[in-house]
Amino acid sequence: MKFTKIIAAIAISSLVFVSCKKEEDKNLANIKNIESASLKEHKAIAPENVQTASFEIEGMTCAMGCAKTIEKELSNLDGVEKAAVDFDTKTATVTFDKTIQNPESLTKVVQETGDRKTYKVSNMKS
Repeated sequence: MKFTKIIAAIAISSLVFVSCKKEEDKNLANIKNIESASLKEHKAIAPENVQTASFEIEGMTCAMGCAKTIEKELSNLDGVEKAAVDFDTKTATVTFDKTIQNPESLTKVVQETGDRKTYKVSNMKS
């Protein structure tokens, strides 16, 4: 009887270890898929369509939370080649395809990143 219990315990333990490993592998695969999806490829913009906009953003309170979040949102837009948000100077510079994006759409994205009241765009220069 004792031998049967030992065999049953070993069998159950091995099943738990094997099933956890498969689940862990699935989770790692999902994380890799999410990471690769977040790394957006930027299509080359025809030289005649390249436009750069610089503007100030009021309402940012931190570099990692506010500035990086806004930068990420701008970078993920279609037609945006590069976006940089500088927390210290409270400015953003965005290089984009003028046939796809425009300064008004960039302003809208920045304001919608917050609750439409937190971030204010001013001094738009393009």
